[in-house]
Amino acid sequence: MSIDWSHLFTWRTFINAVDIMVVTFFIYQLIKILKGTKAVQLLKGIAVIMLIKIGSFFLQLQTVDWIVDLVIQWSVLAIIIIFQPELRRGLEHLGRGSFFKNNQRKIDPAKKMIQQIDQAVQYMAKRRIGALISIQMETGLEEYISTGIALDADISGELLINIFIPNTPLHDGAVIIKNHKIAAAAGYLPLSESSLIPKDLGTRHRAAIGLSEVTDAITVIVSEETGGVSISHRGDLLRELSREDFVKFLSKELVLPEEAVKKNPLQEFIDSFKKGV
Repeated sequence: MSIDWSHLFTWRTFINAVDIMVVTFFIYQLIKILKGTKAVQLLKGIAVIMLIKIGSFFLQLQTVDWIVDLVIQWSVLAIIIIFQPELRRGLEHLGRGSFFKNNQRKIDPAKKMIQQIDQAVQYMAKRRIGALISIQMETGLEEYISTGIALDADISGELLINIFIPNTPLHDGAVIIKNHKIAAAAGYLPLSESSLIPKDLGTRHRAAIGLSEVTDAITVIVSEETGGVSISHRGDLLRELSREDFVKFLSKELVLPEEAVKKNPLQEFIDSFKKGV
């Protein structure tokens, strides 16, 4: 006995599917607009009111149900008044057509992060300003973020330079980057106890290697003594990198697809680096 599926593929079905997709799209865009604003708290409040409404209906709490109905009736006007700036911004986004253009205008956050880190590192290297910058990969660094001063700031070369200026409150310790933002400054990293570390390397290098031994984070070190730029990752230390090699390594680890990362690009880079020496 065969099943007749023809009744599912009708014009009405197609219209219903388009209707659902359009509503989903506008809900998604609304969430994007409201994200990070005080309207998020309003949505949580609405959810609580709806739960109370449902509970009062099933439990036959007539007084509570009446009060909730009054709140709902007046809330529409209150929302328009309180959130007039957000509503205006949403209409402006719609008028500019930014719903469809936002994604095209965005710069790859990893590339932007590398540019800003490179700008800061080259500035500090020339002036022999010591620095320690750790970038979270797959392994979480919350344990070390909690030891520093929380910032949650956008990454900029100027901010990184200012953090590591000597004799400032945040210069002593590591900057930890998470999700393309500066999560914390003046963080403490675990010191490596390896006896293989050269004696001429200081605490910054030992801390960077220590972190690379227990996580997959990438740590950038600027030597205060020599101005040399090094990278520590997965227990290895790449010392005295040129600007070209520095940017190349970060781009290889942070920008390329995950498929390329699985091929152990660190080992490939080390091999190519040794061949060039």
